[in-house]
Amino acid sequence: MGYHDLTNEGLPLGKVFAGSDIQMGYQWTVTASHELLEMLGDPDVNLTVFVQPDSSKGTLYAYEVADACEADEFGYSINGTLVTDFVFPAWFESFRASGSTRFDYQNKIQQPLQLLAGGYIGAFDIASGAGWHQISAQGSPFKYEMRPRLGSRRERRRTPRNHWLKSEVRQQPHIQAAAR
Repeated sequence: MGYHDLTNEGLPLGKVFAGSDIQMGYQWTVTASHELLEMLGDPDVNLTVFVQPDSSKGTLYAYEVADACEADEFGYSINGTLVTDFVFPAWFESFRASGSTRFDYQNKIQQPLQLLAGGYIGAFDIASGAGWHQISAQGSPFKYEMRPRLGSRRERRRTPRNHWLKSEVRQQPHIQAAAR
């Protein structure tokens, strides 16, 4: 129930739909912390990790640090506020052996690129050239059929950078006056 974007000035901007989260039974604080961590990890929504198992195959994975373990049930509390779990860079390192390191903060993930229940990751199979698809925790990839939400990560990844529409930041008149 949120996503991160770029402003018309090129700055990261997170959007969280707290009311929708609450209606769906989710913790909006998990969504907010999820978007904050992803803006810190990839503010320009352009980073990927290339995994090449052999000379004829390869997959690009979106560098999203909270998608693999995003469900509320995997979050943890900071001073009574539930926040999202997140992966460490080792999660993207396919050469790591199972159980060889800590892959996520909550230590629920045991191997590289493992998805917890409710988790997912954007992937691009280089050999097929079929575009970005999403791999879910259940292992059933699906192709995006509908147009992604304007400004969303999916839209950014499928749209050439020179065609991006950026969110506009409009200052309130009293803020502009105070800034002078």
